[in-house]
Parts: sequence; structure tokens; C-alpha cells
Amino acid sequence: MTTAAAVVVLPAIRQTATFIFLHGLGDNGTGWSSVAENFRLRRKFDDCTFIFPHAPRIPITINMGTTAPGWFDITSISGIYTEEDEPGMLVSVRKIHGIINEQIDKGISSERIILGGFSQGGAIALLAGLTCEHKLGGIVGLSTWLPLRPRVARTRTEINKATPIFLAHGENDPTVKYAWGEASKQVLSGELGYEVEWRTYPNLGHSADPQEIADMEKWLHKILPVQV
Repeated sequence: MTTAAAVVVLPAIRQTATFIFLHGLGDNGTGWSSVAENFRLRRKFDDCTFIFPHAPRIPITINMGTTAPGWFDITSISGIYTEEDEPGMLVSVRKIHGIINEQIDKGISSERIILGGFSQGGAIALLAGLTCEHKLGGIVGLSTWLPLRPRVARTRTEINKATPIFLAHGENDPTVKYAWGEASKQVLSGELGYEVEWRTYPNLGHSADPQEIADMEKWLHKILPVQV
């Protein structure tokens, strides 16, 4: 996968940073590009290119096999940890690592690259970020969970063990249960020892929230100070 299969919001000044953000199941990169366009209108992160890749259309088992844009197959919501599509996840991880490498080849420092995503896209962002061979600036996961936990514990890279993580979750999420997000936070910050900023929203379901985006923006300002 290259940035040709993505929505790209270009920087307002010389690029020194990149934020790659992955959409959820059934969506596409356009669904999240308005966040970056809003940043651009308010002159936030002017030196950052925002990349919103489009997932390929694949058969989704819980949708009776009909195709939809997805980063991997989901066979059962109740079996989210016991029936994981590991091959599909790893294909998507390799694609995202390819986009990261493409940005590094353009001259962007890997430590100025942020990887994030929502729901299914957030799961891939966590998996790809924690196993990336380059030191990333940070990882964002919204309304998501940590997939392939035993594999992550084995294959996570030493170079990203101190990479900060921003996790946010709605407490009324009926799709990616709040308990899954909370458990993922506990594994990441406790068992695996990552620095995790954890934000929760009492009335939020499986969607984004203006306060959530504002909290992410504050976190990004700490991680990506503008470089002129």
C-alpha cells in the first residue's frame, strides 16, 4: 500500500511530521480527513502531513461474508480475542509499515511519525506501531482494543518500548466494549510497561466525540511540537 490509496491532507509549511490514521470497518479514509482539515483551518500542526489510508474491500464473516472496507476479517464480536484473523491483521500491518517506510524515505524522521486509528483501524495501529522496526513518535487508538496479545508480547520491538500511547474509549460503546478497551490499557501500561494516556467518555458510544478529538489534539501538541 502507498499513499496513492489514501486521502492525504498536505502541510501548510515544510513537512517535518506525518500522522497516519486508519479508519474503522466499513468506512474509508475520507471519513476521518475532516479532522485534519479542521486542524489546517485552525493552523494546527502546520508542518504535518495527514495520511488516511483506504482499507481494501474484503469478505467480512459477521456480515454474512459480504465485502466491506476492512483491515481484517471479524468472525465473531463475542470471540474478538479467541477467533482473531491473524493472517489478515499481519497483511495490513505490513501495508502500514510500508507507508511508514515511504515517509522515512521522503526524509521524515520516524520519531515525527504518529500512527493511529479508530476501532478496527486502531487495533492495526497498535499492532503495527508496537512491532515497528523504526522508533515512532506515538500511537493513537480510539474505541479500540489490543489484538494478538501473545504475539505482541513476543514480537514488540525494543526501540518502541518507550513510545507514548493515547487511548480513548466511550463507556457506552456497544460494539467495541468499554471493558475491552480498559483491559487493553491495563495490559499495555501494566504487563507491557508502556506510557499510556487513557481517556474515557461516559455518554459516548462507538463513535468519535468533540472532547475526545480535543484531548487527542492536546496530546499531539506534546508529541509533535512544530519544527520550523
